Amino acid sequence: MDEAGLAGKGEPIEHRYVSGGTQNEIYEIRRGDLHGALRIPPAGAPASRDAGILREWRIIEALDGTDVPHTAALGMCEDASVLGRSFYIMGFVDGWSPMSQHGVWPEPFNSDLELRKGLSYQLAEGIALLSKVDWKARGLEGLGRPDDFHERQVDRWTAFLNRIKKRELPGYDVAAQWLRTHRPIDFIPGLMHGDYQFANVMFQNGAPAKLAAIVDWEMGTVGDPKLDLAWMLQSWPEDTSSTDLIGKSYADLYAMPTKSQLLAHYAEVSGRQVDDYDYYLILCKFKLAIVLEQGFQRAGDDEKLLTFGPIVLSAMQEAADLAESTDYKR
Repeated sequence: MDEAGLAGKGEPIEHRYVSGGTQNEIYEIRRGDLHGALRIPPAGAPASRDAGILREWRIIEALDGTDVPHTAALGMCEDASVLGRSFYIMGFVDGWSPMSQHGVWPEPFNSDLELRKGLSYQLAEGIALLSKVDWKARGLEGLGRPDDFHERQVDRWTAFLNRIKKRELPGYDVAAQWLRTHRPIDFIPGLMHGDYQFANVMFQNGAPAKLAAIVDWEMGTVGDPKLDLAWMLQSWPEDTSSTDLIGKSYADLYAMPTKSQLLAHYAEVSGRQVDDYDYYLILCKFKLAIVLEQGFQRAGDDEKLLTFGPIVLSAMQEAADLAESTDYKR
């Protein structure tokens, strides 16, 4: 911390465990005027997670000075002799995460349904702003492989499926063929998060809704930003006016804006057209089915992973049904 020029030199370090899992752990760090969050792979994580930490750092460092809500990049350490793994320290976000709300929005968003809508508009705005980042000017060349991005998608996920395949996934052939023949013709590469949803953002305290930071950049890359939009909306209900939505997820989508409203807001902020949204939605469901199939195939007695089984079949069939019914033409 001293070598990185961080505040509080000579003062004691205060720390507390915040959260963690198989991918990374987060600790709140205080030292004098410094208030940060330390992100580090757990001791038993594979060596590849150290490279992932460096990748995350590269992204958040590149976001400094942009309009994208993000955590400040404070310091990076690749020397495993310090804490056992590579790690970085980012600015601590004074706000709240939808993941900590147990399916109930904090006030005033729980009782004021108009204010609640702002949470979704801010969510869409986050990736719209991200899509506008000049990734080349920010030194992110080589982060991903944007050339022929869509030409590779079906082959990539088909190869992945073939490595783990133990059963047939009805609808796969229909969805795969449709994706091969309906690739976007105006693809503009950009920075993308890769797992964009309410679970991976934080909001500022108080109202109106204001995104404080996009977090958890494990899947960050340079690709097609509109995949983030489809990932965010792929399970969004068609009818958000139904009270049946209350308590059904970690994020209560009752009374939220419709898909059409969020698509329009994204298009306005990003400057990207969304007429070909169907393609991205089908690709997302196709990819989701294959990713979850891996978890299902290695489930064993894990009850959570076993629940992926029917979800996989549903997602792939939905991709096929959308492919057969969509009016989108190349």
